[in-house]
Amino acid sequence: MEWLTAPFEVTFVQRALWGGMLVSAICALAGTWVVLRGMAFLGDAMSHGLLPGVALAALFGGNLLVGAMASAAVMTAGVTALGRTRRLSQDTGIGLLFVGMLSLGVIIVSRSQSFAVDLTGFLFGDVLAVRQQDLFLLGAALCAALVVSVLGHRAFLALAFDPRKAQTLGLRPRLAHAVLLGLLGLAIVASFHIVGTLLVLGLLIAPPAAALPWARSVHGVMVRAALLGAAATFGGLLLSWHLGTAAGATVSALAVSLFFLSHMASGLRHRAARPSPVPALEAN
Repeated sequence: MEWLTAPFEVTFVQRALWGGMLVSAICALAGTWVVLRGMAFLGDAMSHGLLPGVALAALFGGNLLVGAMASAAVMTAGVTALGRTRRLSQDTGIGLLFVGMLSLGVIIVSRSQSFAVDLTGFLFGDVLAVRQQDLFLLGAALCAALVVSVLGHRAFLALAFDPRKAQTLGLRPRLAHAVLLGLLGLAIVASFHIVGTLLVLGLLIAPPAAALPWARSVHGVMVRAALLGAAATFGGLLLSWHLGTAAGATVSALAVSLFFLSHMASGLRHRAARPSPVPALEAN
């Protein structure tokens, strides 16, 4: 039992656990819609698109979170604007924004020789460096995500399954899509300093995707995704403590492992539920 509880007697590990659980809840709210709408590439593009804002904030001694929020706003506005251009497919527009923002960030980073540590933290995160004020910010982000999710649920649901019906019902699908992008940006900004941009998709996509075969409603997916994300956080911190591995990467790897285990178990359940074939009668 001491092997299980000893790491969480340390204060910074306790903060990391709470931070990871809050991030898991935020990512569950946004990630469920990402999975349902097949927006994984967009999530990846937005997470890497934070680099210019973070780099500029570090260069001028500003708040990295504010810089990340500014880049997320630019990415959201850019994706929304390009999505209205009929001559250009959405994937093409997202890809161009992705490359452009990432290139701009690398150019800014290359202008300074002091960004090595900051860039590593940006890419891979540092869940063990969560501070008390970070927990308050994550709590506020979770409250904002809950409000957006509740108010926009009907429009998001219609947008995910039938955008034309959303237009017919007067739910303004373009506005709903822009708000959903904002929710996705909020989740990414809240998560990047915990697990980093390269690993944020682990918590954003893996838990909702793992919960999908076991839930019968969108709310069920969100609740199960939050619980799976919290389990991945607890297990990842525990393993990283005893094995000496990177905490953020271990959390993300465990979340992805839970996805594969979930789908394997779901496949076995469906096989067991299939009726056995009736043997053919032998002719006399």
